[in-house]
Amino acid sequence: MYMNVFRSRKKADYDAAAYAADAARMGELAQAQPGFVDYKSFSAPDGETVTISVWESTEAARAWARNPEHLAAQARGRDDYYAEFTMYAADEARVRRFP
Repeated sequence: MYMNVFRSRKKADYDAAAYAADAARMGELAQAQPGFVDYKSFSAPDGETVTISVWESTEAARAWARNPEHLAAQARGRDDYYAEFTMYAADEARVRRFP
């Protein structure tokens, strides 16, 4: 298993409609990518967002990272949407469940 945690804050003047369209498209593409398991996004009251994506393997996540549409969306994110972001990657994440 491979997990990405993407924490971000948007620019004050970002285009919310364009961002939503890009986010929806990336969700569609990611779900069609071999090795995709799932993803969830959360928003905090202070404006920070967190997206967690889970992949079957490091190779699957790296293939997603090389997807041309995803690369273009990442560039738009850096240029147009995000004031800041941090990405955490967890290879071979430990999983504990209750019950």
